[in-house]
Amino acid sequence: MISVTCAVIRNEDDEVLVVQRGEATDHPFKWEFPGGKLADNETEEECIIREVTEELSMEIVICGRLPEVEHDYGRKQIRLIPFICDTLSELPFLSEHLAFRWLVAAELMTVDFSEADISVAKSYMELSGPEKECGAKITTDPDQSSTDDIDLQTLVNNLMGMKEAEWVAVSAAENPAIFNKLIGFSFSSDKKLAFHSSWTLTKVCDKYPDMIFPALPGIIEALDKLDNESVQRSFLRIISLTEMDRISQKHHGILVDHCFRALRSGFSAIAIKAYSMEILYRLALIYPELANELSASVNLLQGEGSAGIVARGRMIMKKLAEMPINPKSSQQLS
Repeated sequence: MISVTCAVIRNEDDEVLVVQRGEATDHPFKWEFPGGKLADNETEEECIIREVTEELSMEIVICGRLPEVEHDYGRKQIRLIPFICDTLSELPFLSEHLAFRWLVAAELMTVDFSEADISVAKSYMELSGPEKECGAKITTDPDQSSTDDIDLQTLVNNLMGMKEAEWVAVSAAENPAIFNKLIGFSFSSDKKLAFHSSWTLTKVCDKYPDMIFPALPGIIEALDKLDNESVQRSFLRIISLTEMDRISQKHHGILVDHCFRALRSGFSAIAIKAYSMEILYRLALIYPELANELSASVNLLQGEGSAGIVARGRMIMKKLAEMPINPKSSQQLS
């Protein structure tokens, strides 16, 4: 029996992601929850995070599990291990699937699922009632002892979904000490703590964009030193949503160098390349001389074979073609 994990991925609107298999697969054109086979010496949690990253280039937080499903397809028997996950990613970047849809729980049975995924969908629908409230917000005092740091680390490390991330984000907005600690935790050697902290910071940025500006210089200067790809994705997402004219010219230069290196690297993840494209496009609106170099880099990526990066590249090329010529813009990067 083959062990396979799958993810019921929820977005901020409580919709669930489903993806469609290709023609040359075991279940052509069927819909499923994304996931894949468990590798040797890999935990089930590690497997689903790896599979979602490879197939969709999305960051997820595991929130819980659904009952396992055993199914005999005749030519193979599988044990399907479903996880309930949350994501802040706006779009999946498809590398193996034909299409994706976001569906509310009540719509799940309207798609043509693979047989084992039907059981997962039914289990999720049974559990998709109203979520519990998170409770009182954090009230950490900036002068409290290091015990509070440990408590906050534990809370962030054990975030179990979107609602809790939003709760911590609101607390950070009301208490600068918590916000500063999230920044610090994002550089932790504990990769899970660092990812959860930077993931929560993206939520702070979404809700309270002005809060992030004092921290942006340090975030930008740290990009080249980060060895945690998940944190780098979170930071690039934050920067991609930022008003570039509020960032100094010095930091524009750092971003240009970093993002072009990411586009040209054969090792950068799809999401990192996608955010780098968006950042460079926004910078090209200020420095039009960047447009040709960005176009050339995007054209090179079109042969990469990743459907997600090709689609994003086309969007950037269209925006570059429509980019207004600003005669007043005489700024140049040194």
